[in-house]
Order: sequence, then C-alpha cells, then structure tokens
Amino acid sequence: MSRPTERPTLAITLGDVAGIGPEITAKSLLNHPEVREYARPVVVGDADALRRAVTAIGADPAVVNPVSSPEDAADEPGVIDLVQTGPSLGHVALGELSAEAGDGAARFVIEAVDLAKRGLVDGIVTPPLNKAAMHMGGHPWPGHTELLAHEFGVSDYSLVLSAGELSFFHLTTHVSLRQAIGDITQERTLEVLRLMSAFAKAQGEADEPIGVAGLNPHAGENRLFGDEDADVLEPAIERARAEGINAHGPLPADALVPAAVNGKWKLVAVCYHDQGHAPFKAVYGDDGVNITAGLPVVRVSVDHGTAFDIAGQGIAREASLVLAMRRAAELAPGWRHVWRATNSGT
Repeated sequence: MSRPTERPTLAITLGDVAGIGPEITAKSLLNHPEVREYARPVVVGDADALRRAVTAIGADPAVVNPVSSPEDAADEPGVIDLVQTGPSLGHVALGELSAEAGDGAARFVIEAVDLAKRGLVDGIVTPPLNKAAMHMGGHPWPGHTELLAHEFGVSDYSLVLSAGELSFFHLTTHVSLRQAIGDITQERTLEVLRLMSAFAKAQGEADEPIGVAGLNPHAGENRLFGDEDADVLEPAIERARAEGINAHGPLPADALVPAAVNGKWKLVAVCYHDQGHAPFKAVYGDDGVNITAGLPVVRVSVDHGTAFDIAGQGIAREASLVLAMRRAAELAPGWRHVWRATNSGT
C-alpha cells in the first residue's frame, strides 16, 4: 500500500487534544528541522487545537497550513501542514477527560488509515490518546494498536517496544492478566514469531536469534510453577524452528530481559503487557517507541501517555515523538517486506 519516495510521507495524528499531543507535535515540527531531512510530515487532526498549542509555545499560529490532502502539503520548514478531520476542537478544555477529544483522537487515526489505504502516506506516527476519553467518545478499543488493526482489517499483529537495536514483541497487551494467560496459545505464539522473523528480514537480519520469555517464574521450572511454558510455548517454538525461524526458549524472563538490555538479544517475545513494558520503560524512558507489527504500513508511536497534568504548560518533552518520526521513516521503505512475509506466513 505504501508508495516508494525519497522521503516517506508520514501522517502524524494529533492525539487527544486535551493532552500534550498538540504541543509535542508543534515542538517536533517547528523546533526540529532535521525531521524534514528524512520525512514529509503531515498532521492529521484539528487546526484550531494545533494553533492553540503553537501559540502556547510562543510561535505564530499562522504556521498551521490546512490542506485537503497530503499531496497538497507545502513541506517547508516552519510550516505545519494539516489535514483537517472533523469539526473544530479548539474549545476543548485542556487536562480534562472529554468525549469530544476522545472521539477526535480516534477519528484522526481512522483518517490516517484511510490515507494509507489510498496510498497517500507511507506510515503513521501517533502522539498519545486517552483510552477512557476514546471510550467516552464511542470508540470502545483498548488502545491505538487494536483500533489500527480493526481499521486495517488485520488479526495477526503485535505491539512492539523498540529502542536502538532492541525490540520487545508482545503476545498479549491490553487485557487482564487472567485473560492474557488464556490468550497465549500455540497459534498466537507462532503468529508473533512469524512477525518477528519478517521484521528481522526487512532489516537485513534474516537469521537473527529470537528469545522467548517464559510465562511463569523460571519458565515453569519443569512444571513446578505451571504447565503453560511446557504445553504452549515450547511446542510453538519447536514449530517456528521447523519453519526456519531462529527462536529460543522459553527462557526465564528475569534472565532474558536483562541479557537483552545488555546486548545479547535484539528480538525478545514477552507474554503480557507489564512483562515487557515495565522493564522497557524503566530502562529506556523517552528513548523508546511503540511499533505495531502486522499492519500494511508502518505505525510508530510515542511510548508515553497524554499527561493531562501538564497539558498547556509548554513543558512537555517532544523527544519521543521526534524519535518515533525518525524510526517510522527508517522502517517505511522496507515495510512492504514485513507485510508480504506476514501474509505469506514466511
């Protein structure tokens, strides 16, 4: 679906306008001219909400340039091209849960997906939305990842936390721990291992070893601490290896994750949300991004929330969003290989 360009066109969704999304978007595109060296950024969101953020950081709101399509973007330093999506949200109160803002955040993502389907953007970059606000706005998705998967019509996907050369793929994400245990099946594990293999191939690392974290302490310790590692993860890993995927495990998570942070592994599969998120955020903070593997185009997100407590104060840090744009631009040219490999099962 993506079209090759010298600089990939990236749709930057504005996120929840009651949070820091508009501010970090404005800072990223006005204070970091290097972004345009590797990407053509086009915001998908609301002009009035973005103008408010631009004014708050001391810039001229006239820099916001509404366009009807990414093809019409000026793509000039000091200009923020924006595709208006829905009614104005400039009146939404900052720092408060809002159904309007939640609906807008979801609508921006849906519009970005439509632009990707039409071949008008090569990737999607997402500032944070608020899940509760999105639900209030009538969009009952657990988060960005699930909304994107629904809009693209895919069922095999994985949330990936990435920093430097290290990537954590998740077998489950935004569900209860009780549900996560039930959701970890041989088929789901094999699906994610195939995604990881495709991801590695797209980056020229076809035989990169994949470490799979055990679900239970000590990866079950020979069934002393549960049967899931032996009955679910081990057979899935064996099936993956039979397909030529260089997977290993299940390995005790408390040994695998520190070893990965220290450079032994580049690709790690974790079983549930906090098994990956807690150590990743503790180590990498703003230096990490969130990638969705399994979509037709690359999607990269900041790895932080809407920060309602500091919205509108001009102190939000844009480093993660700038990093997300760079990572999306790096991955976009080869992403078609990930998509093809995912759909062929190889």
